[in-house]
Amino acid sequence: MPKTDFLIDAPLFSHDQPVADLDLIRQFNPQRHEMEHLTAILYEDPDTLRCAGYKEVRHDEFWCRGHMPGMPVMPGVIQLEAVAQLSSYFAQKYDLLGAEMVGFGGVDATRFRDVVVPGDRFVILIKLTRARRNRMIVADFQGVVNEKVVCDGTIRGIPLPTQAVKDHLAKRSAEASNA
Repeated sequence: MPKTDFLIDAPLFSHDQPVADLDLIRQFNPQRHEMEHLTAILYEDPDTLRCAGYKEVRHDEFWCRGHMPGMPVMPGVIQLEAVAQLSSYFAQKYDLLGAEMVGFGGVDATRFRDVVVPGDRFVILIKLTRARRNRMIVADFQGVVNEKVVCDGTIRGIPLPTQAVKDHLAKRSAEASNA
């Protein structure tokens, strides 16, 4: 079997010395509680547009009870959310998109190659391949557990129209109050 080419060489970062903890991640990402899917950032390089982070997959994750009973397997959509959060963190920290908030814009050529289960450290590697200010970021990604690629593909991030979303929610709330 050929050696896997990782987007970031492991010697560039240390699992014991993250460059950002959860408190710093929260300065750039709005997700909280059960929707936080990053534990720490291991590496970031704005010159080569690469970033690595990880999620400690806990036994008390909200999905463990039902996906699947007696055999908890991290859903692919949650893996993608972790990738999106790492991409968003990097784009926001370095103001690559020029947006108040980065949203999930899509995935391409994504493959899930092995399972992720509670107790795993799900390491995420990204390399931005395109950053068009006010339009879109595109990043190749790999999810790695125990030095094995468990998922890979390309993810897109877009600027979220935060004021439009807030206006829409206010309108919905007003309609519900009048009903």
